[in-house]
Amino acid sequence: MTGMQRSSSDLDVRRRKALYHSWHRGIREMDLVLGRFADSEIATLSDADLADYELLMEVPDRDLFRWMTGEDEVPENYDTAVFRRVKSFHNGDWGA
Repeated sequence: MTGMQRSSSDLDVRRRKALYHSWHRGIREMDLVLGRFADSEIATLSDADLADYELLMEVPDRDLFRWMTGEDEVPENYDTAVFRRVKSFHNGDWGA
């Protein structure tokens, strides 16, 4: 998968923006990590989970990638159910 596969036509504006930004991170690896997750899960996130996801998207790509791969410890304020859901979605992608 190399780009957004999900239509945003059935999403509210907030979720459309999150889906778009998930696929336009800056580092292709993070586009794939967050984009694939968003394609699959963005419509099912509660408003509170979406708020956590939006904060997660503000993290610089390199930091977020290191947290996902376990190279660095996840700061407590980002170690949310949504972060764990994204990481679990990609379980096995990290070679661990």
